[in-house]
Amino acid sequence: MLSRTADNLYWTARYVERADFLARVIDSAHRLEALPASWSGASTEWESAIATSGAAPGFYERYGDANERTVCDYLVFNPDNPSSIRSCINTARSNVRAVRTALTSETWEALNTAWNELNAVDPNMSPEELSRFLEWVKGVALVFDGSARRTMLRNDAYWFMRLGGAMERADNTARILDVKYHLLLPATEIVGGGLDYFQWTTILREVSALTAYRWVYKENLKPWLVADLLILNRQMPRSMASCYDVISRHLDLLGDLYGRRGPSQKLARGTLARLTGLRIDDVFQTGLHEFIAHFLVDHEKLGVAITDQYLT
Repeated sequence: MLSRTADNLYWTARYVERADFLARVIDSAHRLEALPASWSGASTEWESAIATSGAAPGFYERYGDANERTVCDYLVFNPDNPSSIRSCINTARSNVRAVRTALTSETWEALNTAWNELNAVDPNMSPEELSRFLEWVKGVALVFDGSARRTMLRNDAYWFMRLGGAMERADNTARILDVKYHLLLPATEIVGGGLDYFQWTTILREVSALTAYRWVYKENLKPWLVADLLILNRQMPRSMASCYDVISRHLDLLGDLYGRRGPSQKLARGTLARLTGLRIDDVFQTGLHEFIAHFLVDHEKLGVAITDQYLT
């Protein structure tokens, strides 16, 4: 496969996953904003949305304050933001258009139809309309992922798409956890208090993990168990360990197909081995923020290695 084709497939999956993630971040901010003012105190939900998205530098260059109007404008429809939902769907659609012969017609139509429908959306929408729109974005990601899983051959085209989606998802999950500990919980709030409980519930809803938490742990929400689910539990599809299981497996498949393994396989296996050998007590003893910061540095190195090895 040409490196250009592999690059388009890899980044298509990343951008679709990113659009889905942004929809979940904004939906979470709306839920947190619904807290009574006397309970929530200083409002930081929109600041946390911007921080979680990784778009803070560009946002604060353009806007002076993070509120519902400015954040939704920047993260949903702004064409100048390369990571807005609109930009993500547009770029993903452009990528698959360039490599249509590597995809099934169902996978292409999933994104092409989404782009046509997006162009008909009025950006000036009510909160209720915005909520429906965010659900539509999540549905686009599900249809795209489902069409790929149900119709594509298990070959290098499919593996590059799965690799890109898992890389983006691991990054997103790490950022959600980091922002939770440093922005969402006010300094005056007691860990385990009512606000903390509501925020953890919102975070789990954000990653479609609330039901999974109840099935796995069968007890009230506890921060360290939420972290365990989203970092180390390989049964949870959005956990960092599960993402690295997918990343490592598909990199190995690509290495076997092309007859050579390289730095990307080594880095992925190393991170997976560290996650497999950890307990959540070890993570908290080191410090969750420090652990995630180290993870994100290693994750970025893996992204560079994948690019150098396969995409350029």
